[in-house]
Amino acid sequence: MTPANERVAAAHLKGQITAKSYVDGISQSVVLPVVDLLRAPNENRNRQLLIGADVTVFETHEGWAFVQAADGYVGYLRADALGAQGKPTHSVATPATHVYEGEDFKSPDLMHLSFGARVEVLDERRKFYETTLGYISKRHLRPLDRPFSDPVTVAQMHFGVPYLWGGNSICGIDCSGLVAASLTACGMTSPADSDQQCDILGDPLDDDASLQRGDLMFWKGHVGLMVDDQTLIHANAHHMSTAYEPIDAAILRIAAQGDGPVTARKRIMG
Repeated sequence: MTPANERVAAAHLKGQITAKSYVDGISQSVVLPVVDLLRAPNENRNRQLLIGADVTVFETHEGWAFVQAADGYVGYLRADALGAQGKPTHSVATPATHVYEGEDFKSPDLMHLSFGARVEVLDERRKFYETTLGYISKRHLRPLDRPFSDPVTVAQMHFGVPYLWGGNSICGIDCSGLVAASLTACGMTSPADSDQQCDILGDPLDDDASLQRGDLMFWKGHVGLMVDDQTLIHANAHHMSTAYEPIDAAILRIAAQGDGPVTARKRIMG
């Protein structure tokens, strides 16, 4: 979360962190469908960013851009994954969609986009929107100023998506990625990792309080959303997918596998 490396730091950190130079950074946008945000060049994935996501670029060095994403996460992207900052108007509101070359579903498909990808609509046609990327079904896009109202509905759209550590797309997602995608689609701010989400999101519930749809359940390193008072939906490595699980069974299973008890129960909806 700290935009600084051995060569450069964000200007607002001057006096707090020693760096060779301090810069304000420039705004750019992701131009590929899904890109990995790495902890260091050629190292492990921390998170993923979708096309249309804005980042602040503090340095480009040997083909890598050192960036901070909108949620505060810092890391490295391939420099060729970035372009001029866009002006998105809509987001993909179905699990996935295709971008077509022409205003015809039989025309060549140019790319596959995940739920949450942001695009700029240029014109409205009978069945398609013309975007800066190509043509996308009108049924698959939603204006950014019309967010979803129920995070659980968004989570349920990801049912069966393969589990992927650090994943944030319909091709693969992890527990905190599922929560972040669900809340972001509803116009709610969410950090990227489960420990941050536990610290920031919602109001704590007493242990004897009844659970309801939308409540967040936290374990050490894990998070899920309650579908109702008995059922959890979560992206997890046990099922290797986004799955439903009875909450009592999940609590027992997670404890039995050595990952401890529930650490917090939080309410994000009234």
